[in-house]
Amino acid sequence: MRKLLLLVLVMITGVVFAGRLFYLQVYDTSFQKLSENNAIKIIYDYPQRGYIFDRNGKLLVSNQPSYDVMVIPRDLQPFDTLEFCGLLKMTKEDLVKSLEKARAYSPRLPSPVIPQLTKAEYAYLSEKMHKYKGFYIQKRSLRDYQIDHSANVLGYIAEADNKIIKENPYYQMGDLLGKQGVEMQYEEILRGVKGVKYIQKDRFNREIGPYKDGAFDTIPERGKDITLTIDGALQEYGERLMVNKRGGIVALEPATGEILALVAAPNYDPALLVGRERSKNFTKLWYDTISKPLFDRVLQGEYPPGSPFKALTALIGLQEGVIDTEETVYCNGGYRYGRGRILGCHAHRSPLSMQAGIANSCNAYFCTVYKRTIEKYPTPQQGIDTWRDHLLSFGLGDYMGYDLPSGRPGKIPSSKTYNAIYQYPTYKWYAPATISNAIGQGEVLLTPMQMVNFTAAIANRGWYYKPHIIKNIGGVDTIPSIYKEKHMTTIDREHFDPVIAGLFDVYNYGTASHLKVPGIEICGKTGTAENYTRVNGKRMQLTDHSVFIAFAPKDDPKIAIAVFVENGYWGSRWAGRIASLMIEKYLKGEISRKDLETFILNGSLEEEYAKPYSGEPFKINQ
Repeated sequence: MRKLLLLVLVMITGVVFAGRLFYLQVYDTSFQKLSENNAIKIIYDYPQRGYIFDRNGKLLVSNQPSYDVMVIPRDLQPFDTLEFCGLLKMTKEDLVKSLEKARAYSPRLPSPVIPQLTKAEYAYLSEKMHKYKGFYIQKRSLRDYQIDHSANVLGYIAEADNKIIKENPYYQMGDLLGKQGVEMQYEEILRGVKGVKYIQKDRFNREIGPYKDGAFDTIPERGKDITLTIDGALQEYGERLMVNKRGGIVALEPATGEILALVAAPNYDPALLVGRERSKNFTKLWYDTISKPLFDRVLQGEYPPGSPFKALTALIGLQEGVIDTEETVYCNGGYRYGRGRILGCHAHRSPLSMQAGIANSCNAYFCTVYKRTIEKYPTPQQGIDTWRDHLLSFGLGDYMGYDLPSGRPGKIPSSKTYNAIYQYPTYKWYAPATISNAIGQGEVLLTPMQMVNFTAAIANRGWYYKPHIIKNIGGVDTIPSIYKEKHMTTIDREHFDPVIAGLFDVYNYGTASHLKVPGIEICGKTGTAENYTRVNGKRMQLTDHSVFIAFAPKDDPKIAIAVFVENGYWGSRWAGRIASLMIEKYLKGEISRKDLETFILNGSLEEEYAKPYSGEPFKINQ
């Protein structure tokens, strides 16, 4: 019996072992995969990144070859570190750090040691790399900029960080991807698809040929070219006009919402962020906290819009029926409210109707219209929220939805805003408490992009398309449908004509009459935006910002524009001149107003920016 039991145990054990061995050899492939991982080298073949063109087919960005020194830590063999560092022109300490970082990332996967070698450096190194087992040179492509402007629009490419690598398995250590601008927004289109080659190695770690005769190899797919809506010549001209100034210019084609120019100033040469000097140059740009060249003031700057906002005050007043185009309003040096308070105004004839009120930028007129709008309703809360709803229909108070990866929403205050400020219901507030909103001051904040959008909506007599910068992809009209959807404002079409007539008179005899361009009917509005800061905890007023909006021609608008110049004193001094020049450049291709051009190209506000606060600045409300 004992012999039989022993025999049974031996047989059972044998069957179990045989079954397990059969499973491991036939069904379980985990050890095969582990073996293959150890015996197969993966080589990536990086595609050419798609080119970028402007709306007229001008090449803005192409590619140039680049070479990275890569390492696979597990394949390293002893080598002369001093000689190797001499070849790479790096310190031994930096090499050690790179190797430690590579091991931490993965012993089996490649990591960069020295990125972005030039052709000459590659030619010199390639002859000697056979001496350093575990290192190899990976070919990539870097951007080759055909222009020295538009950095804020184009963005740049840089190495993927650990966060991106963890979130997206497509990227490996050392891979490049778009950062900021269209490079980031259209990364998946521009990057293409990298090819993969699997190389088999023997037990001595020697390469013996393609794995399974290349059955799993793939070829790279080149990135698609994209065409932007930007007019390269207009963009370049705008950047020239903004030299030694801070602010922004943004121009749209009203009929389509296509962005014609998007100038943030100061800007930088995009070539600075290419090659081995990229990191050093980026650090310098990043830590320039005074001029902020990496800060896109058109998309991210939130400013009080000043007097251009009066056009919206007029439109809302007409829609709400609190004023008509013929009624006149007296202005005796400004608008008086509260206990002896006055919102001042510059000298002009009085009384004024709406058209003249716009042309002369009368504060008293628009404060009157605004107050009537709010007080039309039973409570100021209802009035403010109705006023706000009209403004939201112009795309204000929220992100515009454009196809660029940065931006700010601006601010259009609501009843909740003022209930919090005035601690309602403990304390009541009324329309005069918010009167600065009438002239684009107070709690109202807009980005220049939002300003040009409401300008385009006025030019179109009540509708707009969302601003966008993509024109086509791979030569095919593949614009997302959201940029083909027409957005209607809450203002009836018939109310736009008298307001447009007033904007036209700004150039005829109003605050921009000296900025006329021969042969072009321009509608525009000057603006002076108050500028405050805190000095030692106290709220101080600095030199005002110069603001201007415009569109042209009057009856068949081809361009709408918003210009914002920080500390530019008043609207027609800097912003108005720039707007007139940009309009003429786009519509005519050449400049007849050489007096305006000379003033702007030779003018600088650098001394203004360098001034310490020294009291009240020169002011004029226009």
